[in-house]
Amino acid sequence: MEGFLKEHGPFQIQPDGVTLKYNDYAWNKIANILYLESPAGVGFSYSEDKKYSTNDTEVAHNNYLALKDFLRLYPEYSKNDLYLTGESYGGIYIPTLAEWVMQDPSLNLKGIAVGNGLSSYEINDNSLVYFAYYHGLLGTELWKDLQAFCCSQGKCNFHDNSNLNCTLKMEEMIQIVEESGLNIYNLYAPCEGGVPGSTRYDGDYLVTHDLGNSFIRVPMKFSWRQSLFRMPTARKVRMDPPCTNSTDLRVYLNSPEVRKALHISPDAQEWQVCSFEVNRGYKRLYMQMNDQYLKLLGASKYRILVYNGDVDMACNFLGDEWFVDSLCQKVQVARRPWLYTERGENQIGGFVKEFTNIAFLTIKVGLGRGCWPCWTPVLCCLPLGTTSPHDFRLPAHSPGHALRNNSSLAAAGAACGAFCSKLHRT
Repeated sequence: MEGFLKEHGPFQIQPDGVTLKYNDYAWNKIANILYLESPAGVGFSYSEDKKYSTNDTEVAHNNYLALKDFLRLYPEYSKNDLYLTGESYGGIYIPTLAEWVMQDPSLNLKGIAVGNGLSSYEINDNSLVYFAYYHGLLGTELWKDLQAFCCSQGKCNFHDNSNLNCTLKMEEMIQIVEESGLNIYNLYAPCEGGVPGSTRYDGDYLVTHDLGNSFIRVPMKFSWRQSLFRMPTARKVRMDPPCTNSTDLRVYLNSPEVRKALHISPDAQEWQVCSFEVNRGYKRLYMQMNDQYLKLLGASKYRILVYNGDVDMACNFLGDEWFVDSLCQKVQVARRPWLYTERGENQIGGFVKEFTNIAFLTIKVGLGRGCWPCWTPVLCCLPLGTTSPHDFRLPAHSPGHALRNNSSLAAAGAACGAFCSKLHRT
């Protein structure tokens, strides 16, 4: 619902938490888009038995069953071209879902798109340290120590290094990148609400920030996570993404009038942007998505787009570029800038590298993940018949832009997947 109401849906929630306005660049103008709040317990989705322990494999299968059930209820969409898209932990959700969908001939799967996605824990961790240093976040002394204690023979392991000195220096690095008040979703954006503490109270709720998916094997992060999840189940805990403000969404979606209008079950919990209970009971089964991507690419009929805002630190562009390179696909077009038009002039929108049936694309101007879908709401759409945006132009508009003639995709929140089917064209 965050993506639906704050990024690319037909309406955008205003700061008062009451008013909606039309989104001129809503993605549903070019696509039939189905948003899914998943796993059960996220958003308004719920389990009748109130048991929310789950894992990657179960979520993928449940998402597949949900998609099948939707198409059973609305068969008029069943023949449409289908793309699966998501962002952040959607980097796990979408490829694992695609494994199910590609085995079902009744579903017209054409491709997937993952934005600022978690594709490999190891690559994401290793790349983030380089990202942080070369963006001026780490001092030279800390960088030298990280190189000395975490690297050997030209290769660095910042992910699960057993060297105690490396661990200590990594804890310094994590404090700077994740705990100092930097906006991990957009390095150059302010931190909503100011530099946060680790916890605070909001009425009856203990509010803590989402611990994210980086450096989960560093002892400090592991112990934080364990301590948080050992809290008594009776305590009301709200888990918010750091440096974000979801008050407008919570006010709007939890109003009795809106719940009634949306036919939300009285059994459904209060809407929150992240679910503490789901996080507490979630088991991560996959550390990387290489097998899933190679299975899709091996079929030689699906198109894949991996795209990143260039200042997101939660799932950074460098790591996703390394991941795509690690798939060892044939390069079709070398890395190059792609252009958009603003006030009659061509500007660089980012960079793109094309392989056989997969492309990696960056989006510049410091728009990150948490912000750029609001500014460029169809920028990451998979173009019709290609994985490259090189032959598309963005019409002039301020403050944002929109691509023309695109296939239908939607990016979803970290705890969500999105499914969309191409409009019939005559």
